[in-house]
Order: sequence, then structure tokens, then C-alpha cells
Amino acid sequence: MSIRIAPPLPLIFLLMIHNAFSGYWDVSYSHPHICALKNSSVIMSCTYTYPTGHQIMKTFWTNGSVKGVEPPDLSEDPEYSQRLQYLGDQQQSCTIRLSHVTQKDEHMYYFRFITDKPDKKWIGVPGVTLTVTDLQVEAPERVTEGDSVRLTCKSSCSLTDRATFIWYRNSQPLTERRDRNNQLLLQSVRREDAGRYSCALHGHSYISPAAHLNVMYPPKETFVVVSPSGEIVEGDSVTLSCSSDSNPPAEISWFKGGTIVGSGRIYSISKISSDHSGEYKCKSRNKHGEKDSYPPKSVSVSINGSDEIVEGDSVTLICSSDSNPPALNFIWFKENQSSAVGSGQSFSALQSGRFYCEAHNQHGSQRSDAVTITVHGVYH
Repeated sequence: MSIRIAPPLPLIFLLMIHNAFSGYWDVSYSHPHICALKNSSVIMSCTYTYPTGHQIMKTFWTNGSVKGVEPPDLSEDPEYSQRLQYLGDQQQSCTIRLSHVTQKDEHMYYFRFITDKPDKKWIGVPGVTLTVTDLQVEAPERVTEGDSVRLTCKSSCSLTDRATFIWYRNSQPLTERRDRNNQLLLQSVRREDAGRYSCALHGHSYISPAAHLNVMYPPKETFVVVSPSGEIVEGDSVTLSCSSDSNPPAEISWFKGGTIVGSGRIYSISKISSDHSGEYKCKSRNKHGEKDSYPPKSVSVSINGSDEIVEGDSVTLICSSDSNPPALNFIWFKENQSSAVGSGQSFSALQSGRFYCEAHNQHGSQRSDAVTITVHGVYH
């Protein structure tokens, strides 16, 4: 009977592992594809290994890999030398930083190392693909006041670094609206929200080109200006100008009483006579609505406090009106007294009586109803 002795398998296995490790050449990149923002700095993280018994003589990065041709060292290239910083070592790390990147830097980058043995050199293929993006604001061409609006900060590729977006309106930062999902939501947009919007990444100097947000709204604050102002003599020429805040610009119609007499922002009367006397107003209209100029109406007095006070005290009366343009002149009267007792939107009453106000703008005036103030004597 013959006896076979099994070979020492564990020893053979260990020798195989050792031989494999001693002959291992490799370059490994943490991010084979990098999307970076224009003008930013890019970190290309990298490690490399090589067989034992070799000594590293040179390490460098290149953006060229042609078989049979020694690739160029980017640190010796004037386009890169001032922007490239090698962060690695001569043993394992081969990480670099490339600053102020632009679209011209869009290449595949490779790490190359050369040892002390003849023809024992290595290049990490495939390398790191760098894409450089700018930012663009995508906004609707026009919106209507009251709409909800979403603006998007777009890039040509998905940024490798986790990004926090910052928004600007007319070059002023909207610090209360910083968002991670590259969108800006304007709820119930107002005319004040119109302007040039741009975006950026927190910590980066690059700011996108601006996109204009156009907010449409109906006419508001429509009023008439008379030229010349002051007393008008028969035979004079008079120009009425209608001003209106609207977007798009409003169409203007002129009325004398309830009859339309003209159109356009300017209405002129040459050689004015008594036949031209009357109340003139303008109406502005666009597709979003319309607005008239009109004299004060719905004039009322409110009492700040109690309508019954003690002698020596005062009570404040406030005059309110609906007019277009807003009333700026207010006159106060006491019933059964022909002359005014005060002016201004508020009035301090020191005595008993019934008081009313009169509100004025350039189209006319209106009186309020009277309110009663009672002053009680002081008893000792």
C-alpha cells in the first residue's frame, strides 16, 4: 500500500498572495467624474500603489495619454503651473488641487509615476473627467401680481460638492431665501418682486448672469395733474396729464362728467372758456384691470379714545377718505361755526360740540358726517 503525503497548501497560498502583492501597480481616484463650478477650486483625490523593491523618482499629473509618447507634466505647463498644487507624497497619496477652473480645463486628468527601475512607470488610466459648469437662472418671462413663481438655478452637470444656493435681486442678496434645492419660490408675487435675479453658491465668488422677472399688474394710483396750476383765465391753454402706475402701460381715456372726451396721456384744451367748465377725470386700463382718478369720497371721522372727556383733557379725531390720488389736505369745522377750527388729518378737540372734516385732492373735496364730543366739568 502506498501512502501519499499532501503538499503544504497554506504555505503555497501565502506565497501566491505575497507574489501578487509585490507585483501590484495601481492608481485609484476617489471621484472619477467631477462637476465643478466655474472659477472654483477642484480637489482630485488619488492614491497609488506599486511593487515592493521600487523607489519613486517622479510623480506628476497630466491631461495627455498617447501610447508611445511621454505625457507632459502639467506643473511645467504655463496654463497650469500657477494653479496646480500637489497635495500628495512620494509613497501613496497623489491628490492635487486645481484652482480657478474654466471650461478650457475640461479634460480627462491622469496621475503618472516613474520608479528607479528602467521602464517601470505607470499611468492611471482611465483618469478623472473634469466638467466645468456655470450657473443660469431659469425664470418665467412674465408673471401676474398674486401668482406663485418658482425660479431655478441651473447647471450643466450635477455639482460634485454639496451646494447651498444663494439668491440675489438687483445685486442685493436675499439672505432670508437660501435653499439647498436650487430653487427660489416667491409666493403671491408683488410688483416689488420685479427685477434682475441671479444665483450663486455659498462660499464661491461666481455669480450667474441675471434673469429679469417682469411682474404684470393693473393700474394703480391714477391721478390728474393740471398745467398751469393755480387760477385759470378764459382764453388760456390748459393741459391735463394723467399719471398711472401699471404694467403693461395703461391705455388712457378722458371723461368730462360721464362723457368721454379724449384719449392718451395728455388732454389739452386751447382757449378755454366757460363751456369747458366741469369735472374732468382720466381712466387707465390694461388687460389686468382699470382705475379712475376721482375726488375724495367715503370721508369719515374716527375718535381715538372716548367721545366723553373731562375738562382740561383732549380727544384726538382722525379724518379718513377714499380718493385717488390720496387726499393730502384736511380741514376741520365745528357745526354752527363758519371758519375752520383746524387742519391736518388729525385734530385735538378741547371742548364740547359736533365736529366734521373736509378732505381735498386736486379733483375736489367732500365733507364727513359730524361726530359729537362731550366735555364734563371737574367737581371738587
